[in-house]
Amino acid sequence: MAEYAYRGRSVSGELVTGKLHGGSADAVAGRLINVGITPVEIRNLATKSTLTVNDIWLRLGGGQPTTKDLIMFCRQMYTITRAGLPLLRGLKGLMETTHNEVLKAALVDVLANLESGRGLAQSLATHPKIFSQLFINLVEIGEASGTLDVSFQRLYEYLHMDREVRDRVKAAVRYPIIVLIAVAIALAIITVFVIPNFEPIFRTLGDDIPMPTRIIMGVSDIAVNYWPLIFGAIIVAAVFASAYTRTETGRLNWDRMKLGIPVTGIIVRNAALSRITRSLAVSISAGLPINQTLRTVSGSIGNEWLGRKLISLGDGIERGESLSNTATASGLFTPLILQMIALGEETGALPELMDEASDYYRREVDYDLDNLSAALEPILIVSVGAVVLILALGVFLPMWDMIARAKAG
Repeated sequence: MAEYAYRGRSVSGELVTGKLHGGSADAVAGRLINVGITPVEIRNLATKSTLTVNDIWLRLGGGQPTTKDLIMFCRQMYTITRAGLPLLRGLKGLMETTHNEVLKAALVDVLANLESGRGLAQSLATHPKIFSQLFINLVEIGEASGTLDVSFQRLYEYLHMDREVRDRVKAAVRYPIIVLIAVAIALAIITVFVIPNFEPIFRTLGDDIPMPTRIIMGVSDIAVNYWPLIFGAIIVAAVFASAYTRTETGRLNWDRMKLGIPVTGIIVRNAALSRITRSLAVSISAGLPINQTLRTVSGSIGNEWLGRKLISLGDGIERGESLSNTATASGLFTPLILQMIALGEETGALPELMDEASDYYRREVDYDLDNLSAALEPILIVSVGAVVLILALGVFLPMWDMIARAKAG
């Protein structure tokens, strides 16, 4: 008889692990079920498992489900709940068609939790890296009210719009980043390989070397002779910056700084505000209290500074202030949105007006993205032109001087 390691769930839903001897994995599964344990994983300890690159990648935290995977999951769950399929049967079928390994493993665990008597929201909450708190709250409300299909439809629409905005922002900044990287590579090649070859010629001018030429020669000398120190300094600075932005203060300062970057800062801010107002609309329409909604949304917008603003809004509401007053004091929203919030509170149509506010910010993002290239092109042209001018003057001015001396001689 072989020895098997097992992982399962007890009747109360607790995780249970251990080892059993049995003739086969099915025999061990039968023994576990007889004692009230739902097996999740059974592994033969005698079998030598080969560790693949994919296994190492998954253990290091890679392969997490993308927004696209969650959008597909929500759409499929909406179809299952809308059609009235039993949840266990629907999840089993969904699990078999899921391509993401991490999401599939999470669904296996969720299924085991459901079979042991836990609710869907409670089961999803055991995987906070995949399902956000907003996701869990909406599923929980859908379970309590019997409207799971509506909850998954709202989540699908929210995630779909969120992904669309993110993709458009990435596409808009991709071209300027590529141009800057190409210019940086070209400068590095010229500085390290081209200028040193011209330096002996420039030295023949003695003390009459033009200032632009002296500058690029000095930069080239530093780059060639001290490149290990420069490379090391860049690595140290990158490590320090990464460590700093992982601290609470560093993350707050970096997120605030991103909002103040010319041209792109307003796009990042409007995209975040579109997500905030969309989250508020989805959560409030589902029945979540406003203060709880604000705290939930604050951790899911991807900007710590804006998240702090939302938490302060929630604190104001808990003190008994209205949402419109706390929103005005926060300086977070535009005057038009503040008027819509006040009107929504008066008329009871806050979710609908938050949807309108989200559409407003999304249109602002669309407009800014459409004009981003036009705004960045002059900056790129001037920057690249200045670099090319300095290099051209640095290379050609001494050559003109040598030609003038040759003619004079």
